[in-house]
This record gives sequence, structure tokens and C-alpha cells, in this order.
Amino acid sequence: MSENVRNILEWIYCIIIALVLALLFRYFIATPTIVKQRSMYPTLQENQRLILNRTARLTKKAPKVGDIITFEAPTRAYTAIDANQNNPIASYENEPKGIFGKFTYHVLEFTKKSYIKRVIALEGQHVVIKENKVYVNGVEIREDYLQDDVVTTSNVFNDFIVPKGYIFAMGDNRSKSTDCRELRMYTTR
Repeated sequence: MSENVRNILEWIYCIIIALVLALLFRYFIATPTIVKQRSMYPTLQENQRLILNRTARLTKKAPKVGDIITFEAPTRAYTAIDANQNNPIASYENEPKGIFGKFTYHVLEFTKKSYIKRVIALEGQHVVIKENKVYVNGVEIREDYLQDDVVTTSNVFNDFIVPKGYIFAMGDNRSKSTDCRELRMYTTR
């Protein structure tokens, strides 16, 4: 094998290793993103750049109440007419097909729509939203991160128990947030 061919192969080998390491870092350690909506205002600003901590994928550590998380947008939102308070679980019906489709969706996340919200309640907790307040297990939660004029209402999911393996999350800017009040719960699995 000539010296030039050997050099080219070494470069190709190094580039492949660098790409694999970059993908592993992006998927398991940190992912750059940009906030696209105003649903977390004033905590997060529209067009703010963030680095998402992805280490929970390695540690399997569940989020805690008050944590800010990202999750895949469910297939559809619900209305008061078609919502089932006894089954507030999100549906994901647009699973990509083929290896390349799954790779670009789950690893590169090119076509995935995600939301960024704050964890309000964990599995097994009873959530009630009434009179512009949120109650978890009968206790009004203290939400110092909300602006004074924020109104918390829900015409869809407003009295339910968070199912096992799920969490309940809402945006800080409640009137501008599409969240678990209409989308059902996000899975922690």
C-alpha cells in the first residue's frame, strides 16, 4: 500500500472516530439547542441558546419537581371533549420508519419537535388545577418562578393522578404554553 493511500485511510479512520465520539457526546452528555417559543418566559427567553444536560440518559435519574426538562412533543393535543381524566397518558403515533429515519429522529433529532417545560408533579401524585392555582396532593404549590400576572387554568386535564412512569410538566408562561394540561403526561422511561 502506498504512503498516500495509507495517509488517506488514516484520515478517514480519524474522521469516523471523531464523528462517532461527537454523536455519543451529543446524545449522552450535552446537546446544544435554541428556545423557540415563549412558554418558559421569563425563566427562558425566546431564541436563547442552551446546552441540554443529557447525562440522565446514562444514569437513568428521574427528574425532580422544579427541574426544567425537554421532552418529545406528543402526536396531538386534547380537548375537554376527548380527554380522559383517568388516562392522562401522551400518545406518540409518528414513529419514524427504517434505520436512517430512526437514527436522524432519535439521535440527530433533526425532525423531532421537543418542548421545554418545568416538572410540576411526579408519578402517583394527585394534581388539581382550580381557581388559577395548582395543588399537588391537596397542597397548593409555591411557584416563585412565575410572574405575578400568570393565570394557571386548564379546560382539559385539571384533576388527575399522574400515572406510574410519568411526570406532569407545565411552562412558566402558562397562557403561552402548550404543555401537559392539553398534551397528557410525559413518560420518564
